[in-house]
Amino acid sequence: MDIGGLDYRVRTQSGCIPPHLVSRLLDLGHADEVEFWAGRGEWFCAKEWARLLAFQGREEQAQEVLAPYAATGWWTAVRTTAESLESWGRADEAIALSRSRREAGHSQALEFHARLLARHGRGDEAFSLLRPHIQDWSIAVALTDVADSAGRDDEAATLLAAQTPDEHRCDDPWCCRGLDADMAIGLLATIRERQGRVDDAIALLRTRKKTSLNNRDQLADLLARQDRIEELHAYAATEPFGIAARRLAELLEERDDVEGAITMYRHASDVSCRRDTLQWISLNSWRAMAGPTRRSR
Repeated sequence: MDIGGLDYRVRTQSGCIPPHLVSRLLDLGHADEVEFWAGRGEWFCAKEWARLLAFQGREEQAQEVLAPYAATGWWTAVRTTAESLESWGRADEAIALSRSRREAGHSQALEFHARLLARHGRGDEAFSLLRPHIQDWSIAVALTDVADSAGRDDEAATLLAAQTPDEHRCDDPWCCRGLDADMAIGLLATIRERQGRVDDAIALLRTRKKTSLNNRDQLADLLARQDRIEELHAYAATEPFGIAARRLAELLEERDDVEGAITMYRHASDVSCRRDTLQWISLNSWRAMAGPTRRSR
């Protein structure tokens, strides 16, 4: 086994026994085949066979199945092994394993290790590990979460505030490859809401240039959680993607205001359609200005 080969086969699910086939083999009673290939470099077989052994209370044997894969240093196997150890009540072993990869400099191990520490009463240690790396956006998210259990919200807020210069906002996803100002504002708002400073959180979120992420709007979600319906109505009327309107519709539906929900769903749909139309017009205008394509010449 080598890291490169394992990672390529698992990412592409080529040159290996894929998960759906492993499940099919087990469904047809061929557990012996899964066990056989688990010991011969087939990760999906090993992962499933280890799960079945653990389910039967054979945790030591399950760990032995995963051990050769984890021994390569391949992060997927290390993480799976650590998560398994934690679920078996062996958190100290899981922490030691994840620490070894963090100390080896694996890029994904730091966040995983810190969150693992925080889950097991070592929030201060986790916070201290994450703090020097706050300019990495995933680490900043982890630090915001860890700060809660560590009781260090004020310190985290100070660190995040330093990442939000008034004179700069990113115009595209490639501007700041680390923690951009809008994301820092969102994380700081999360802390302020957690501290009960809801008005401060709302004020912060209104300063962002990018209002939505992964088809969610943090301000709309906050207003809904805090039952600030009138403010959510006002925001939904101006929010340009229709996401706030959809969140308001969900809230109204939960409260059995079906007519109000239908109205807001329609508004969200109208806004979304208008944006799609404008994007289509913009794209085709650009094509027209660019002239005929090579194929049409």
